[in-house]
Amino acid sequence: MFDKFSTFMDEKLSTPMAKLAEQRHLRAIRDGIIATLPLIIVSSMFMVIAFLPNSMPADWGITQFIAANQTKILLPYRVSMYIMTLYAVFGIGYSLANSYDLDGLSGGILAELGFLLTIIPASIGAPSEAVAALAAENADLANYLATVPSGFVLPMGNLGSAGMFIGILVAFFAVEVYRFTQKSGFKISMPPQVPSSVARSFESLTPTAIVLIVVATITMFLGINVHAIVGNIVSPLIKATDTLPSVLVLIFLVTFFWSFGIHGVSIVGSLARPLWLVLLEENTTAFAAGAAVTNIAAEPFYQWFIWIGGSGATLALALLFAFRAKSAYGKALGKTSLVPSIFNINEPMIFGAPIVLNPMLIIPFIIAPMVNGIIAYLLTSAGMVNAVVASAPWTLPGPIGAFLACGNDWRAALLNIALILLDIVIYYPFFRMYDANLLADEQEEA
Repeated sequence: MFDKFSTFMDEKLSTPMAKLAEQRHLRAIRDGIIATLPLIIVSSMFMVIAFLPNSMPADWGITQFIAANQTKILLPYRVSMYIMTLYAVFGIGYSLANSYDLDGLSGGILAELGFLLTIIPASIGAPSEAVAALAAENADLANYLATVPSGFVLPMGNLGSAGMFIGILVAFFAVEVYRFTQKSGFKISMPPQVPSSVARSFESLTPTAIVLIVVATITMFLGINVHAIVGNIVSPLIKATDTLPSVLVLIFLVTFFWSFGIHGVSIVGSLARPLWLVLLEENTTAFAAGAAVTNIAAEPFYQWFIWIGGSGATLALALLFAFRAKSAYGKALGKTSLVPSIFNINEPMIFGAPIVLNPMLIIPFIIAPMVNGIIAYLLTSAGMVNAVVASAPWTLPGPIGAFLACGNDWRAALLNIALILLDIVIYYPFFRMYDANLLADEQEEA
């Protein structure tokens, strides 16, 4: 019965969904955003350092030093994660162009050009004569005016998560224009003797002109605010992603696909990660500004309170195999999988137990993270644990990662530990039955 069901799911759902995850445009989004993760993780650590004084004694020298230099410490964050869409767009264009066997560098540059053309520079005029006269008599006003830039400045707001979706769309448009000019021959071709790098530059002239003229006409000459339009369209979707029902649906989908050997996070993450990043960047921006942090279900929330030890919250199962198994195979599996599980690497457990196509372990594999999600969401929404504001390296042990991700909140570390203990309770009866079966098989073979 279970074999028939698993075959049906593989043919009718798992395989089509795996193919969907590999669709070139979705893969380009995934590759482009994943390419920004080192920036997000490293810059998040600057955020953590900048706000260490919130959780340290005020009379410590290091606390006073950090507080006095907080603005400078946050600058790396402001030119990395704060404008992450600027980096992601290049990666998306590069990946999509490569998928069409086009020059990836040209695709990335065209995508970046198109995106920047949607960011309208603002002109800051010189102070009026009246203001200048006042400044001549007021030193504070004169000092302030000296810090105000003049000429054109580039607003940074839409270079971050607020511009993510328009960045994705413009990257697609730019690369598709590039592809059209290459396939149709509507380009400037150079003789074979010309170096390939020079030839590629001339071939990119036509798509560059098209992208520049079309996007500039829409955003600059016609004055259409594409960011506001797209923002209004996707705003309900972003809000829906931050709800408990959405959290539970995503948890179920990830664990369901893993149950049949399909990388659940790869499939679900391809669709949800842009939304997760928007939620995280909004939290980070609010945290840096000292404002209220309101979003709960950003990606680090899943990492530190749901996928403890990896998808399915399998650190608990690794602990049970390591310390409670009676079967020889279970003991060996526990010894080999425990250390990777502590650092959130659980493929040895998923394929070693195995959990894949194993009805006895699939049940807690799905239930445990869903229980984690409900508890963590309710506690965070009640203010008993800080919402996530940073993306700590995913290979950190759970309590440490939770502490850092929640802005140095010790309550987050305690919640992580409590959820591990709860997961052990959930897994235990199923583990005990499975280990008993393994032991019986070993005694029978002996």
